[in-house]
Amino acid sequence: MGKNRLEAFSDGVFAIIITIMVLELRVPHEASLAALTALWPIFVSYVLSFVFLGIYWNNHHHRLQAVGRITGRNLWGNLHLLFWLSLIPFVTGWMGENHFAPLPVALYGVILLCAACAYRLLQRSLIKAEGPDCQLARAVGSDWKGKLSPVIYATAIALALV
Repeated sequence: MGKNRLEAFSDGVFAIIITIMVLELRVPHEASLAALTALWPIFVSYVLSFVFLGIYWNNHHHRLQAVGRITGRNLWGNLHLLFWLSLIPFVTGWMGENHFAPLPVALYGVILLCAACAYRLLQRSLIKAEGPDCQLARAVGSDWKGKLSPVIYATAIALALV
């Protein structure tokens, strides 16, 4: 399979995820600042998730630009990543509706942790398909950010429950 088809599919899924999130933003029934202010947790959780998804979309795009071929393992790795990302609208909504209560925030962190792990697996499968000296492997280097982010997510999950 050519990488263009994988990119198009993934871009479509990212677009759908963001669309679902924005559709969860409800218009206040009153024309007052107080009605708008009451929605701040929902809006803040939307902005946070939009930024996370934007980072994933951008990095995903750059990873696929650096590879020449796509294997079956890459396809499954990509679906694994998209699965976890597709849960972001649910946990975003739950977190915002419950004003950042500990359990929704912790579950939000769990979803982000799972997405980070899935992203790392996808990246490793792309490098394996291309070879250890490929352009992507050189671009990733030691990948200290990729190794550090699951630790930060796990710490944030624990702190959310405290």
